[in-house]
Amino acid sequence: MNTKPVITYFSNFWKLNQKEIDFLVERADLRLLKKKAFVLEKGQVCNHFIFVVKGCLKMYKVDDKGRFHNLQFASENNWISDYGSFYNDEPSELFIESLEPTEIIQFEKNNVFELYDNHVVFDRNFRIIIENAFIEQQKRILQTISSTAEERYLYFIKKYPHLLNRISHVQIASYIGVTPEFLSQVRKKMI
Repeated sequence: MNTKPVITYFSNFWKLNQKEIDFLVERADLRLLKKKAFVLEKGQVCNHFIFVVKGCLKMYKVDDKGRFHNLQFASENNWISDYGSFYNDEPSELFIESLEPTEIIQFEKNNVFELYDNHVVFDRNFRIIIENAFIEQQKRILQTISSTAEERYLYFIKKYPHLLNRISHVQIASYIGVTPEFLSQVRKKMI
């Protein structure tokens, strides 16, 4: 199992000793996903923190009219989870799906709590992960209520430059909250 990327990720915050590395590796589950595979579907309780080793996942909601609303993309060295469902043991309103063949490392809820309880370094690391996710969600909310579509697209380009050629414009339009046709108009203006 290729756990080196997640070990490196954690070590970027605090150096891990061999005991901590072994404890982490024992609790890591590697999964290989085909394109369009679900890690989470609406109605399921989210029981994992997911680290992307290779590939890309998206988290989205489908509204009552059948429209897709992308909330997050997670590619290499990023985390994704429905934190509300995870911590509250509630059925999720969200889907997490692979956009391309993807390799992930999952940490089951019980294993996450074991990491918290047995090694303070993981408690601190996961706190940073969750804090960063919260900060990103605040930015998204502020953009949605106070930015133009062009500003949201420019932010997307800045945040996800490595995804521009990997995901469709339909996915990007959903993320910034516009139709694909409107995104085409925004892109033409910027050229």
